[in-house]
Amino acid sequence: MPPHTPTRDEALALLKEYNTNEALIKHALAVEGVMRYMAAKRGEDPEKWGIIGLIHDLDYEKFPEQHCIKTREILQQHGWPEEYIRAVESHGWEIQNQVEPQTDIEKVLYTIDELTGLVTACALVRPSRSVMDMKAKSVRNKWKQKSFAAGANREIIAKGADMLGMELDDLFTDVIMGMREVHEQIGL
Repeated sequence: MPPHTPTRDEALALLKEYNTNEALIKHALAVEGVMRYMAAKRGEDPEKWGIIGLIHDLDYEKFPEQHCIKTREILQQHGWPEEYIRAVESHGWEIQNQVEPQTDIEKVLYTIDELTGLVTACALVRPSRSVMDMKAKSVRNKWKQKSFAAGANREIIAKGADMLGMELDDLFTDVIMGMREVHEQIGL
């Protein structure tokens, strides 16, 4: 199948074909929201960035041992462009593969994937259970507690922030703002 530019509807249908876990789908929607926000802020294409964010964990539920690897095969079968496939693969750098993030879109996805999980956990312990009243300070306070949201790899987040040349508080703010744009879909 020759490469074509996928639509959001195609990406969402493919995501739901391979993932039924509601938490994974909400995570994908959160990453999509942040990717769209970051793209707009950088003068890039929010649609493209959002689609890549939405599809980034396509293979995670069905093929956890082949995460970021099986996605290449699936997306190639559906005629997705190499640029999209490589961007998705790069978020597994040094964990699942050796596809180092090189472009801005790849660096952002690599960085914010783990951070959306930490921000979600921070929102869930707030009285409001929402990102709508959250500030970077809330995330920074929980950042220091290694046992809090221990699955959110802080080394990857910090490494990604360095790659992007961003201070952590600015990154936290951007992720919160991106998640606010999809707060209803992700229940926060």
